[in-house]
Amino acid sequence: MAMTITEKILAKAAGKKEVSPGEIVDARVDFAMMHDLTGPLAVESFEKIGAERVWDPSRLVITFDHQTPASSIDAAKNHILLRMFARKHGIVHFYDMFEGICHQVLPEKGFALPGKVVIGADSHTVTYGALGCFATGVGSTDMAAILATGKTWLRVPESVRVTVEGTLKPPVMSKDLILHIIGDFGMDGATYRAVEFTGECISEMSVDSRLTICNMVVEMGAKNGIIEPDRKTLDWL
Repeated sequence: MAMTITEKILAKAAGKKEVSPGEIVDARVDFAMMHDLTGPLAVESFEKIGAERVWDPSRLVITFDHQTPASSIDAAKNHILLRMFARKHGIVHFYDMFEGICHQVLPEKGFALPGKVVIGADSHTVTYGALGCFATGVGSTDMAAILATGKTWLRVPESVRVTVEGTLKPPVMSKDLILHIIGDFGMDGATYRAVEFTGECISEMSVDSRLTICNMVVEMGAKNGIIEPDRKTLDWL
């Protein structure tokens, strides 16, 4: 059976030869991410379920970027909680204040690679699909389960292909394009769909522009956005 890019990635992550839309799979997570706003809730849930160790300290990325510097006493306490958690569990990829924003850190540091499964406790985790990985956001309780097991359950999404021909002429940029596409779909027009972008316009875009495209798919309800990796992707990585 022919499969889409998203289906192939999820099939591999679930240890299956093939998957189909609507199927529930238990997928292995290659990298997980949480930040200073969502991380504390995930840590609290992690401890509530009695988990004693993170499944793989080298596959979790923690960033401080949403409430940095701390804007309140509660925010400062959250920072302390995450620092203690990272120290206790030996988290390798810990980015404290002023060390990077999550949606820049993961692509630029090589955590979001083609064919991988990347799950973040942030709705705009979908950004990384521009590099050819399956990337989506989850809530803090789901992230707690990932921290403990390294896996997450997913319903395989139906795929929608968006083909964009032609080229963008200044001052039109990728942000304008994706806002136009969202306008066509509507805020829920791609609910729980995998949106695959292709066509001459996408091929000609820089990787930064592609990241902007995939960053916005959640605004039309999509589960993930994805672009097939090409030479430009590999050179950027």
